[in-house]
Amino acid sequence: MSRLEEAREMFSKDLYATKLSGITIEEVGENYAKCAMKLTEEHKNAYGGIMGGAIYTLADLAFAVASNFGAPASTVSLVGQATFLSMTRGSILYAETELIKDGKTNCFYNVKIYDDLGRDIAVVSFTGAHLGR
Repeated sequence: MSRLEEAREMFSKDLYATKLSGITIEEVGENYAKCAMKLTEEHKNAYGGIMGGAIYTLADLAFAVASNFGAPASTVSLVGQATFLSMTRGSILYAETELIKDGKTNCFYNVKIYDDLGRDIAVVSFTGAHLGR
């Protein structure tokens, strides 16, 4: 089984992200993940835009995969802050993680959200706590 298949198997239990939101893991690496979410009518808010919670869920799963897959201890988010930049006109959103710092007890990631048209949609910053290190 490839690392990507292992990651998909591990996080398939995150039913809110994978089943209800339709998020898939596209790439994994050391402290890195890329996830995708095909947008549907169910992702839209009352005004026809994509719900901020859907975007945050995509970022949250990407953070979880990047900070936990293959790691020696579990990591949970302590703080997550989303900055929404623009509305998407595309049909797929992507989330790509960037590790800023991996300390003894905490880690810091930025997750860039962009669409299939190349438009920057949001940046979500996470502070995580390593459990059991």
